[in-house]
Amino acid sequence: MQAEPQFRANAGSISSIYVRNSAGEMVPLNTLTKIKPGLGADFIQRFNTNREVEIFGQNAPGYSTGQAIAAMQDVARKTLPPGYGFGWSGTAYQEVAVGNTQMIIFALSLLLVFLALAGQYESWYIPLAVIMGVPVGVFGAFLSVLLWRLDNNVYVQIALIMLIGLAAKNAILIVEYARERRAHGESIRQAASDAARLRFRPILMTSFAFIIGVIPLMFASGAGAASRHSLGSTVFAGMLTATAFGIFFTPTLYEVWQHMAERGKKPAAEGEKAPQKPAVEQRVREPV
Repeated sequence: MQAEPQFRANAGSISSIYVRNSAGEMVPLNTLTKIKPGLGADFIQRFNTNREVEIFGQNAPGYSTGQAIAAMQDVARKTLPPGYGFGWSGTAYQEVAVGNTQMIIFALSLLLVFLALAGQYESWYIPLAVIMGVPVGVFGAFLSVLLWRLDNNVYVQIALIMLIGLAAKNAILIVEYARERRAHGESIRQAASDAARLRFRPILMTSFAFIIGVIPLMFASGAGAASRHSLGSTVFAGMLTATAFGIFFTPTLYEVWQHMAERGKKPAAEGEKAPQKPAVEQRVREPV
């Protein structure tokens, strides 16, 4: 509660405020209190009903926000006296509340891609040839973060999710064509070799179109440039690595997992074509 402004304009106004004493009579408040000048805050902030002191900070260059939060927590636990605590607000609170869910998101993304491919190929082995090519692009993305001293922030994590789809797209082009060649009777090794050779140009065209498209993000300036640098640099390096090495890894992975998928079936001889559907026998009856 507080009085109207005209009744609390100066210290003497306290005499106009009455309270009830133990005898039930109303007495002015200045008979129970003493007034003396002092220093204090203009207003008192509260956080979760407790008095608080706000501290604003920013992580130093070369350190992530997670490291800064951990350092603040360590200092607070060591220096705050008994009865004092600390809490987070704003983006720091959101980061602490969410926690390190990056690996969970990556795992769910890979699982979603794997299940979609398993349904398309009707096999649990062939999609592994696509999925196991993704870590090559992720390695290139983290290498760019390390070399260019970027923060592992939310924009880097968004770029990594994009790389899962982009790297898988290149591998799908090779695996899909290799399956078609295998179905037409070629050996597993020959099918993988033909797929890598014939899909080489389409992969380079689509990949470099995307790689060149993110170059402006790497050299962006102005407001929000840091977020564009993180996104563009991560995608650029990750996609470049996935394209350069995926064209060699994916056919090998397809050959390995195709052999695994056909294990238990009647193996074909080395270099022998896969079994074909029998041709329909046609009989011509001669006239009597």
